[in-house]
Amino acid sequence: MNNKDNVQSGLVKNVYRWIDDRFQINALVDYMSHKEVPVHRHSAFYYFGGIALFLFIVQVITGILLLMYYRPGADSAYESVRFIITNVSFGWLIRALHSWSANLMIFAVFVHMFSVYFTSAYRKPRELTWVSGMLLLALALFFGFSGYLLPWNQLSFFATRVGTGMAGIAPVIGEKLLIILRGGEEVTGATIGRFFGLHVAILPGIFTVLLSAHLIFIQRQGMSEPLEWKNKGAHEKRYIKFFPSFLMRDLLVWLIVLNVLAVLAVVFPDGIGLVHWPLGIKADPFAPPPAVIRPEWYFMFAFQALKFLPAHILFIEGELLGMGVFTVGGIIWALVPFLDKKSSKGQKSKFFQAFGCFVLAFIIVMTFLGYILK
Repeated sequence: MNNKDNVQSGLVKNVYRWIDDRFQINALVDYMSHKEVPVHRHSAFYYFGGIALFLFIVQVITGILLLMYYRPGADSAYESVRFIITNVSFGWLIRALHSWSANLMIFAVFVHMFSVYFTSAYRKPRELTWVSGMLLLALALFFGFSGYLLPWNQLSFFATRVGTGMAGIAPVIGEKLLIILRGGEEVTGATIGRFFGLHVAILPGIFTVLLSAHLIFIQRQGMSEPLEWKNKGAHEKRYIKFFPSFLMRDLLVWLIVLNVLAVLAVVFPDGIGLVHWPLGIKADPFAPPPAVIRPEWYFMFAFQALKFLPAHILFIEGELLGMGVFTVGGIIWALVPFLDKKSSKGQKSKFFQAFGCFVLAFIIVMTFLGYILK
């Protein structure tokens, strides 16, 4: 090693020592190096939480870039998106990355949620980790709903009118909730302002706080071990160090996801098949609605289930009853760690496993029917 290398090495060590004196980096590295991650047949699902985190980071970066050119308003929203696509250097690519990462993030979150559920990883002491994850999923879905209107094209206009109209059927607060969401009785430029504020300020702020809490919970409690390990001896269990082994693998997965995301954005900038977001034509409140109005794929199961309900069931409106069932079902799903008493004892509950299978099958079947039925 020559003198130049010695000088550079000494400079790096001095900078690291200066930072460590103030932020105790060594203590953090030591803590992470002692953490262990279980290795078993389902451990590949551990990476989906990290994938969702990475895609959220992509969302933030691309969203900031789009924000530099986007202008909310009935007279400017559509034109600004068209300007981004056609005039801004690589604007079409940034929009494609933003849209693809949004869809892939929600898919990753769903996979992560069901993997946690079926392995009973929500059991004591991780109840609040599960609850915070459910709140993050709800916010991610609301992200998708609020962002859908922002291009102000024909499809997003009518889809938002239908979506906000469903909120308006809620008893007592429905009418006020509708006005709050729309900024009036109809979907107008004021609605864009409301949704824009939600999408770029309010939701990201709440999401970041919840995400920070969720990550802290995971770091403090570590990865959940499988239930079947309860009766295994220490010599039968296998672990890897979180730092650097698991962390390096996680970063490798992020790199793979980035490549997949880049290929999808370049080859299919407007999406593909049923997952697409072409700009289309500008919204016109006086134009007839499209022949087929479908929500995003992650709302399709609920949308299709509500379509199957009759107009009235006894003395209750069908849609209102359906929304009530979905609300109660979502609350039960979020409270499963407190309801599943067997999991805290290291036992699998046949009832809750069957309940999870029913929910998963319901989502898949209703989504499938929503796309094949007109």
